[in-house]
Amino acid sequence: MTITEIKALPVSERIMLMEEIWDSLCHEQEQIESPVWHQNILNDRLELLNSKQATLISLQELKNTNR
Repeated sequence: MTITEIKALPVSERIMLMEEIWDSLCHEQEQIESPVWHQNILNDRLELLNSKQATLISLQELKNTNR
């Protein structure tokens, strides 16, 4: 299936296709490694937390800001 064919599908079908792909990946036997850039972002965020430079909010506060 080409990207053009995928784009021609209705959004609901593309979402279902994406879910099927994710489901198939979850059941793979081999471990999928995260890219190095992802670990770098996590390390940066952890450093901000440890240095008390990060501002944390509750899930409820987050929900209230997006309304």
